[in-house]
Amino acid sequence: MEQTTILVVEDEKKMARLLQLELEHEGFAVDVKFDGLDALEAFYAKSYHFILLDVMLPSLSGMELLRRIRKQDAHIPVMLLTARDAVPDKVSGFDLGATDYMTKPFEIEELLARIRAHLRHTATAVVQEPLLQVGDLTLDEKTRTVKRGKKELELTPREYDLLSFLMKHEKQVLTRDQLLERVWGFQYAGDTNVVDVYIRYLRKKVDADEKQKLIKTVRGVGYTIKDEEK
Repeated sequence: MEQTTILVVEDEKKMARLLQLELEHEGFAVDVKFDGLDALEAFYAKSYHFILLDVMLPSLSGMELLRRIRKQDAHIPVMLLTARDAVPDKVSGFDLGATDYMTKPFEIEELLARIRAHLRHTATAVVQEPLLQVGDLTLDEKTRTVKRGKKELELTPREYDLLSFLMKHEKQVLTRDQLLERVWGFQYAGDTNVVDVYIRYLRKKVDADEKQKLIKTVRGVGYTIKDEEK
């Protein structure tokens, strides 16, 4: 069986060494890079299963590195590590395609649990029918294009993932916790406001100029997507 390989990008050498030791103890193969450009070269040169990425890096920021990674690979799980816990910072990271986000200091057991969960999710992902449709809204999973009628919508990776999950569960009422777990890929114990933020972003792009609104709020519960005219 192929060994799972993780790229750790962390400029604090003590932290990088700790992460390397803990991950290797769990049975992972680990490469460590201390700056963004070296990490980018490693990413281009080798196939990884998971990336741990510090936001504050020399030579190339973690956010810019994430942006370049996502241009090359839309699916590899990338977890951001940062000392900043503000919602706008998290939103910026998720907009660029981050899979998960942990704020320093963190418990190493939780970090390892989240990594295992993401790797399981990646390994068990099944191929879905390529075209989803709710009303005149279509989402093509093969090309990752979204259209409302004939108009193509420009979505960030996280907006796309959220809309895709809603459409796959058309007419089902999904709680914020369910959306965080399934779209963001982890059990989230903090403020669920990030879901509301992304629903607001989606509404501006999907429903704002349309008479027929598809994304619905179920007060006190969560959200659903459905075509009232069906």
